[in-house]
Amino acid sequence: MFSYLAHRRACQSKQQERKERIQSLPPIYRAPLSASDKGILALPLSQLVSNVQAGELSPSAILAAYGKKALKAHAATNCLTEILIPSAEEWARTCSTKGPLAGVPVSLKDEQSVAGYDACIGYSAWVGKPMTRDSAVVRLFKDAGAIPFVKTNIPVTLLTFECANDVFGRTTNPHSKDHSPGGSSGGEGALLAYGGSRVGIGSDVAGSVRVPSHYSGCYTIKASSFRFMKAGNPHSSIPGEEGVPCSFSPMTRTLEDLETVWRAVMSMKPWEYDASVLPIPWREVELPVSKPLRWGVLWDDGVVAPAPACRRALQEVASVLSANGHEVISIDPPSSYEALKLASQLLYADGAKSCIKPMRTGEFLDPGVQQPLAMFRAPRFIKRLYAWYLRYIRRDEVYAGLVEDWSEKTVPEYLALVARREGYREQWFEFWKKEELDFVITVPNALPAVPHLGMLNGWKVCGYTFMWNLLDYTAGILPVTHVDRTRDALGAFKPRNAVERGAYGMYDAEKMHGLPVGVEVVGRRLQEEKVLEGMKMIEKLLKQDRKAYVLFDRDD
Repeated sequence: MFSYLAHRRACQSKQQERKERIQSLPPIYRAPLSASDKGILALPLSQLVSNVQAGELSPSAILAAYGKKALKAHAATNCLTEILIPSAEEWARTCSTKGPLAGVPVSLKDEQSVAGYDACIGYSAWVGKPMTRDSAVVRLFKDAGAIPFVKTNIPVTLLTFECANDVFGRTTNPHSKDHSPGGSSGGEGALLAYGGSRVGIGSDVAGSVRVPSHYSGCYTIKASSFRFMKAGNPHSSIPGEEGVPCSFSPMTRTLEDLETVWRAVMSMKPWEYDASVLPIPWREVELPVSKPLRWGVLWDDGVVAPAPACRRALQEVASVLSANGHEVISIDPPSSYEALKLASQLLYADGAKSCIKPMRTGEFLDPGVQQPLAMFRAPRFIKRLYAWYLRYIRRDEVYAGLVEDWSEKTVPEYLALVARREGYREQWFEFWKKEELDFVITVPNALPAVPHLGMLNGWKVCGYTFMWNLLDYTAGILPVTHVDRTRDALGAFKPRNAVERGAYGMYDAEKMHGLPVGVEVVGRRLQEEKVLEGMKMIEKLLKQDRKAYVLFDRDD
């Protein structure tokens, strides 16, 4: 009882603090967007920076415009956690006006450490424990002239594609209040898609910057580990986890903005802010024009086939590439199913103990974590018996293979998994060389944005992103189209396994009409520059074909 009461008090206190911080802001932030504000919001990052450097635009004016828009986004989606604007006003007055991100407001996933502010990541036990120093990301961005101004919501544990917790509540998708904006960087996805920020920082261990970009309609490149800063963030749901590399990465409203941010960060030598970052400056990549590029298409991961809307988006990209002379081939790579089994066991090797350790009695836990936790707690002989039933009675080899090894690992078992991971990486290394691939393209998820609490069935539908974390490959997301109730209706469909059955139980083209749908562009490890060029090529060809993605735009 005492734990539950402490939990409720912390949640109420934090929500009241957020409300009071918003209410105490100067009246300008509650005023309607002016013509000047709208002009600022329409400028790409490169132009914002150029105008600040030339003395034609003040960082304070930019902050005011984005502060207004961010608060409107929050009113619509509940996407914000920490309101940094009072501090940001001082940073705007004193920021470097010559830096590569001069005057740019930047939003941060809640786990980022900003001195003087909490980073509770949805755990009530960590409320009221402000950070004592800035993270490496925050320090670099400030030195580059940028202005951190808000932090954004996440799911408690950070291990689901939803975005809800008791401390801050549930974040909704700007395109549909009934659907998730994605997770775990879901608040970032919602804020960017709404237009309340142009650049935010998220983190990704199984799809946490890519799925929100796909669900909400924005852009990102999941970096390979050790290319982008992650030091100085003491609060994590699985501290010390290295079986599946986690990487922090920028998310942006447009592809042009994404390039601006990556170039700016690399120009600041991030390895001088974080000892783990590899000293690799930005490399200029020019894709060859004298010969076609070779694009491998992963149409199906063997676990859950892409829903009609997602397959259509992938088909549109494959078709426009092929029509413009590129070599587009269907690929049959090393087992995606094996990657899902390996990655899930490595990520949850501790039996999910770390991620629930900070939780108090009665604290909300996403269904996408509740289910695996229940499976971990079940005796091994029960899991083996259930797997036997699935394999021989239900004839469901896929789900049986996932269930039977879902247990906490001993150190020897964990090391054996790491060895299998390295063997799997070697298989992909040889496959990529043999096929002479420039890129792989696939869907970011089998589904568009799912309904709230959809991770009850959707938590196992993560293979299209999780695999690239296991391989530590670079993977980018660009929105391509929107769900169409007519073209993307399901029709007759027979699920191949329980995972697919659960996923397709959520797919409803009528209710999902208008939701964003993205495509994933994958390169090998540490190929951020090349993947960006591949994304730029695709977007250019889609625009030429009059199929450019239309950003969410609410004129408020």
